[in-house]
Amino acid sequence: MKKHFLYSLCLAAIAVSTTASAADKLSALIIEGQNNHGVWPKTSLMMKSYLENSGLFTVDIVRTAPKGTDENFAPEFSKYNVLVSNYNGAAWPKKTQEAFVSYMKDGGGLVIVHAANNSFGNWPAYNEIIGLGGWGGRNEKSGPYVYFTDAGKLVRDTSKGGGGHHGPQHPFSIVVRDKEHPITKGMPREWLHVQDELYDLLRGPAVNMQVLATAYADKGKGGSGRHEPMIFTVSYGKGRIFHTPMGHGDYSQECVGFITTLQRGTEWAATGKVTVPIPKDFPTAEKTSQRKFGAK
Repeated sequence: MKKHFLYSLCLAAIAVSTTASAADKLSALIIEGQNNHGVWPKTSLMMKSYLENSGLFTVDIVRTAPKGTDENFAPEFSKYNVLVSNYNGAAWPKKTQEAFVSYMKDGGGLVIVHAANNSFGNWPAYNEIIGLGGWGGRNEKSGPYVYFTDAGKLVRDTSKGGGGHHGPQHPFSIVVRDKEHPITKGMPREWLHVQDELYDLLRGPAVNMQVLATAYADKGKGGSGRHEPMIFTVSYGKGRIFHTPMGHGDYSQECVGFITTLQRGTEWAATGKVTVPIPKDFPTAEKTSQRKFGAK
C-alpha cells in the first residue's frame, strides 16, 4: 500500500509540474484562412512548430472561411499574449475589427509576416498598426515610402506611386541597423537570407515605427535600388508589433535567420523582452543556413 501511495504522489507531482509548465508559457494565435500564397497552410504549421520548439509558446491556429468576409470569424483575441497574422484576404466583420483594435490598444502583441501586410489596404487603423504595407490599393495617400540611403540615412518619401513591389526571388543580405534592440541584439551585422521575395516600395503611416534591419533591393534583380525595411517594430497604444516582409515560401521560412527572427520577434511582441538565443547555425554574411522542415 505504501508503494502504491508513493507512486500516486509521484504521478500527482508530475501532473502539477506539467500543468504549471504549460501555464507559464506564452499563448500565441496564428490567423489564417485566406492568402494569395498557396503554401500558407504549410507555413502556418511551420511557424507554429518554430514557436513551440522555442519552448516559450503554446500555439493555436484559427482559420476563416475560404472566401469572402467570414461573419462567424470572431476569435477571442484577449485570450492570447500575441497574434501572428498569416492572413491576406477579405475584410473581417466590423465587430472583429473593433475587437482587434481594442486588443492592440490595450497592450496586445502582433506579428506580421510577409503577405499579411498586403491585407486591408482601406482599413486605416490596421495600416497604422502594421506601419507599412503593399498592394491592396495603397498609394501616396496611404503614407510615405520608408527606406535607407547608401549613406545610412532614413528617408520618408512622400512622392506619388503605388505601394508594394518585388523582383524575382533570390537570396539577399540582411543588414542590421539597430544592434541594441532586443530582437536584433547579438545578430551578425550582416547575414545572408535564403531565396525569398524581397518586398520593396512598401508604404504606410509608419508612425511609432523603428527599423531594425534592411535589405538592398538591387535594381539588377528588379528591385527599387533602395535599402528596404526587412525587420521592424511598431507601437500602437500599449501594443507591440513585430513585422517582417520575409517568408514567402516554405523554403524561405526554413532559413535559420527567419526562424530565429520569428521566435525573437514574437517573444518581444508578447513581452517586450527577448530570451531566445542566437543559434550556432545562424547564417553569416557569406553563407545561408537552412533547416529542412520536418527533417529529423
